[in-house]
Amino acid sequence: MNKSLSAIILSVFFFVAGVLHFTHDAELARITPLPYAHQIVWITGIMEFLFASFLLIPKYRRITGILLGLFLLSVLPANINMAINDMPMFGEQLEPWAAWLRVALQFPLIAWILWTTGFWHEKKRA
Repeated sequence: MNKSLSAIILSVFFFVAGVLHFTHDAELARITPLPYAHQIVWITGIMEFLFASFLLIPKYRRITGILLGLFLLSVLPANINMAINDMPMFGEQLEPWAAWLRVALQFPLIAWILWTTGFWHEKKRA
């Protein structure tokens, strides 16, 4: 798969995720183990819209990949909280293995983002 197509796929993924932060905010707030959970869900939804947009701009793709990787690590506690406490996702109860698979898949997703955005390539000098 080429990196431009990969960036488009990731952009669509994060745009949809951003939409879900507003259409299913109460459910996502329940898995957020912090105060002001609704506000955090809305802010992270806006961030996902921004990431989706900047993934499509080659000039900003590398820094977007770095920030998106850090973002995914920062929301990992919510996914772990959901798995530990056997919480439903979007109205559906997940099997424990599926909830933990969701946690584990964060790491290949981060690797895919970093590959797509050129994190491992040395930046060209002018």
